[in-house]
Amino acid sequence: MNKLIIDAAKDKIFFMIINDNNNYNISHENSKNNYERLSLLIDDFLDSTKLSFDKISEIYVNRGPGSFAGIRNSLSVVKAIYLVNKIDYYCFSFQDFVAENEVKYENIPSLCQKLKVKKNLINPIYLS
Repeated sequence: MNKLIIDAAKDKIFFMIINDNNNYNISHENSKNNYERLSLLIDDFLDSTKLSFDKISEIYVNRGPGSFAGIRNSLSVVKAIYLVNKIDYYCFSFQDFVAENEVKYENIPSLCQKLKVKKNLINPIYLS
């Protein structure tokens, strides 16, 4: 199945689909307007890759540190997706992976599994 990565904590809003054959990604401007449209941006991204939520097995969302608005909105959207579609999610932080050499988005699912990041647990890290 396909895995969706959402990162709205950084300078850009970033989405990636990881599957067995190909990885797809897109980024958007990190702006208030895009935070308000986050669920629409995700839906458009899935449409562009010819996928729907029923083809997504897991979601990985960056819990920070980073932008308060980006983290808050992405966690809210992921929680809503979970409630509606019953897709498990994992909240990661790049700080979780400090012992790893080079962390790429493609490696996040395996790193979460390796480090036993708990599913369906939200523990945001906001920058002050």
